[in-house]
Amino acid sequence: MRLYTCNAWRKHETWDEIRYFTQAERGTWERRRPRLRNVTEDTIFVKEYNMPIPYKTKRTFFCLCIFLALCACLPLFTGDAQNEELGLIVVDAPVFKVAVENVYVQIAVSDSLSRYVTGLKQEHFKIYEDKVEQTITHFSKEEAPISVGIIFDVSGSMKDNNNIQRAKNAIARFLESSNPEDEAFLITFNDQANIARRFTDNINTLRNNLAQLKPGGQTAMYDAAYLGFDQIQRGKNDKKALVLITDGEDNSSRYTAVELREFAREANVQVYGIGQQGNLGYGLAELSNLVSMTGGRTFYPNSFNDLDYYIDLVYAELRNQYLVGYTPSNTVRDGKWRKINVQLNPPPGLPKLSVRAREGYYAPRN
Repeated sequence: MRLYTCNAWRKHETWDEIRYFTQAERGTWERRRPRLRNVTEDTIFVKEYNMPIPYKTKRTFFCLCIFLALCACLPLFTGDAQNEELGLIVVDAPVFKVAVENVYVQIAVSDSLSRYVTGLKQEHFKIYEDKVEQTITHFSKEEAPISVGIIFDVSGSMKDNNNIQRAKNAIARFLESSNPEDEAFLITFNDQANIARRFTDNINTLRNNLAQLKPGGQTAMYDAAYLGFDQIQRGKNDKKALVLITDGEDNSSRYTAVELREFAREANVQVYGIGQQGNLGYGLAELSNLVSMTGGRTFYPNSFNDLDYYIDLVYAELRNQYLVGYTPSNTVRDGKWRKINVQLNPPPGLPKLSVRAREGYYAPRN
C-alpha cells in the first residue's frame, strides 16, 4: 500500500493536519484514518515537498534526531556534577498547571422581526453548563475587532445568472465595512478547497484576489469548511466567525457532513451560511445543522440578487453581539462535551426575544 496526502491540505503547517488516503483502482480515492503504526511501505508522500523520502533518508534522519536529543540532555547531567563541586544548590523552577480555562460565549439577541436588541445588562443573562448555573465573570457589548474567514464557492454552477460577480460584490461590500483592527482570510472551493489569501488586514489585497477568481468544477463545500475551521484558529482576535457563500450542495468533498459537524463542535467559532435555496436540496438541512450548533445563522435567498441584503445582516449581527464569559464550576479535565444553555430574563415591556449562542464545547483534557 502506498500512502499519499490530499492535495487540498499541502499548505497546512503541522503533521496533525495531514490526512492520508489510499489510491484505489481506476484513480478514485478512498478516505482512510491516519494509522501510522501500520505503515509498511517505504515511501510516504509528504505535503511540503510532494516527493518521496527513501528509507535510508528516513533512517538517517531518525538517528540524527536521537543524537541531537542526547546532546541536549548532556549538559543537564554534567551541570549537576559541576554544581555539586562548587557547593551550589539547584532548585527546580515551579511548574504551574492551569485549571479549566474560562469559557466565552458570543450571544445574539433579536426580536420577532430579526431586529437586534442592544442595551441589555449582565443581570438579564443566565448561563447553564450541563444544567448547572454558572457565575458570569465577564460581560461586554463593545464592538470588538473580528477575525473572519470568507469561504467562497467558485464551482461551475456559479456561472449561472452571473452569481459569481454578485457574490464578489457582496464580499467586497462586507470587507469594506470592516474596522481597522479586523482581519480576514479567503478560501475558495470547487473540486477542492484552496487558501486564496491567508489572514490580512489589507482590504485591497483581498479585493484583488476576488477579482481574479473564475468559476469552474464541482463543489467541495465540506472540505472548504474544514479548512476554514483550521485557519480561523490562527486569528489574533478573540471574536471569530466564518461566512460561507454557496449556490449548491456538496458533491466533491472527502470529508463527510458528520465529520464536519464534529469539527464544528471542537471549534469556538460562529458560522454564517448564505445559500441559494433553489439549488441546495438536501444540502440545505446539512448547512443549517452545521450553522445552528455554532450559534450562527443561515440565510436562503431565492436568488443572489438579494445577496447584498443578507451579507449586511451578517455584518450587523457580528457587530451587535454580547460577549459573556464564565469559569466552569466543573473543573474536571476529561475532554467530554459540555452543553451550554443561555437564558434571557429581559426587562419588563420588551416583546418576545430569541437568543442564539453556541451549543457547547469540549472540556480540556490532561
